[in-house]
Amino acid sequence: MPPQLTSRPRGTQLTRVGRYSSARQIYHVTTATRNRQAHFSDVYRGRCVVRAMQRQHAESLATTLAFVVMPDHFHWLMQLHRSRELPNCIGNVKSYSARLFNALVGREGPVWQRGFFDCAVRRECDLIALSRYIVANPLRAGLVEEIGDYPLWDAVWLNQSRSEERSNRRS
Repeated sequence: MPPQLTSRPRGTQLTRVGRYSSARQIYHVTTATRNRQAHFSDVYRGRCVVRAMQRQHAESLATTLAFVVMPDHFHWLMQLHRSRELPNCIGNVKSYSARLFNALVGREGPVWQRGFFDCAVRRECDLIALSRYIVANPLRAGLVEEIGDYPLWDAVWLNQSRSEERSNRRS
């Protein structure tokens, strides 16, 4: 008799295998729009995603270290707070941004694909280099020639550099 085959997780179920959340862990998260539709091709629509990320910060659920919102996906370098579950956090961002987007454009229906990709960042990882990789997505995609020309990105290190620059000018 042939051995019995067990069913393997498929698709988004496979991304959940071995996933667990850890408070204060830094994650690089990526997710795409449903059917890779370019829903966020302008700044007003893309701000729906930014506001959803900011809401997680305002509710002390996650801290954004860097992000970029591309026309059909986003990258988010974030630190999870408390004992918050990563899938719940990402689900809230996707749900809230979808509601904002649908209200803005007067449509109904899903905006995001099911699931997401995440990578827990090792402690020895160079976070500044990783954030540069994330925010350089529009350059690599050929959307802009200079990152300053793309409106839907940010990194905490940029804000720190600006503060230090202002302090140095005052001295």
